[in-house]
Amino acid sequence: MKTRVILPLILISMLLWGCAGERVAPAPVTGPPVQRPAVQAPPAAATLPTISWTIQVGAFTSAQRAARFNLLLESQGLDAFHFIDDDGLYKVRLEKFDSQSAARQRALALQDQELIQGFYIVSPAHPARLLDPRAELRRNLVETAHRFIGTPYRWGGQSIRKGFDCSGLTMTVYRLNGLDLPRHSTAQFQAGRPIERAALSMGDLVFFATGTRRRVSHVGIYIGHDHFIHAPGRGKTIRISSLSNTYFNDRYMGARRYF
Repeated sequence: MKTRVILPLILISMLLWGCAGERVAPAPVTGPPVQRPAVQAPPAAATLPTISWTIQVGAFTSAQRAARFNLLLESQGLDAFHFIDDDGLYKVRLEKFDSQSAARQRALALQDQELIQGFYIVSPAHPARLLDPRAELRRNLVETAHRFIGTPYRWGGQSIRKGFDCSGLTMTVYRLNGLDLPRHSTAQFQAGRPIERAALSMGDLVFFATGTRRRVSHVGIYIGHDHFIHAPGRGKTIRISSLSNTYFNDRYMGARRYF
């Protein structure tokens, strides 16, 4: 079986941890100096895991078929996700590898188990010599997110695991561009660097508290000009919304950046 290697031109940048400290006006001195605890240094810079090589399988015209195949692979313990490609077909990617040869060896083993048939070995994190790699990555994230507009919130039935929920959208868009973003919105919120709303850039993630408790429960991808792409909920399709919309403005929890 011959394989074809796809090498998108994407450079993955480093994820920086940290948050802005609160500024407090000093109190007037009325007695002995107050012993204040030592200020801890911010955590060292961390790298968001990247996806060097992965396996791509399937080319479905039906979103439901892609979702069912995805679930079959997951039921076998494989880390898989499905997506709509820029050719309009629905495909599945699974697992992560440090080398092309390791990915191919794994794919051949899955073929022997009759879990997959034809496959591609894909390198979403293949670096390129770009004048502004961060700007290129931002454009790629937004372009990828635009592919999913109009896609139903749920692709394959009643189970939430068969659906394409808000954090599943952001995870998939980032993974397609070589960044191994966590699966759930809470973990995504914790993984990134806090960004002020006025400093938002394309590709940043925006978070909301849409439940009864004031905690992160919804996420979208910022695309510029006060708008973001997200999967709003059951019975709805992936769409563009405005941060200035009263509903989202009142529930806004903050933004995070990962590169």
